[in-house]
Amino acid sequence: MGKRKRDRATALKEARKREYRAVLRNDPVSPRKMRVVADMIRGLDVNKALDILKYSQKEASRRVEKLILSAIANWQEKNEGVRLEDSQLYVKEVYVDAGRTLKRLRPAPQGRAYRIRKRSNHITVVLDSLVLSENVTAEETENAENTNIE
Repeated sequence: MGKRKRDRATALKEARKREYRAVLRNDPVSPRKMRVVADMIRGLDVNKALDILKYSQKEASRRVEKLILSAIANWQEKNEGVRLEDSQLYVKEVYVDAGRTLKRLRPAPQGRAYRIRKRSNHITVVLDSLVLSENVTAEETENAENTNIE
């Protein structure tokens, strides 16, 4: 492995340590319906996103709300002793991918059958902290300046 590739891999590992994610697999809601809910909260503060999901009429919003709470629990596990209010968590990424599709047959006239597709999806929520991101970027710029001086 070359130096650039190794450095890039190391940087990605460090960035992944600062991310807090939660994944829900094979959720029996259509991906099209789930993407509407995901678009509502993408890029928002965690508390604001939870408020929006709490008062949303969509059934998919309950599942995303529980998923965000799971990601917050993952953040608390990694950062013991830090208050949630001080961290300024926000929804960095939310993406919905198609999951398994169950195919069923529905009887139709004249001996035919129509195919019914029961779709599912995979949802991934990634949270990040504004406070930690600012500190890390300041450290990275200092390190870059130090390496340029040498």
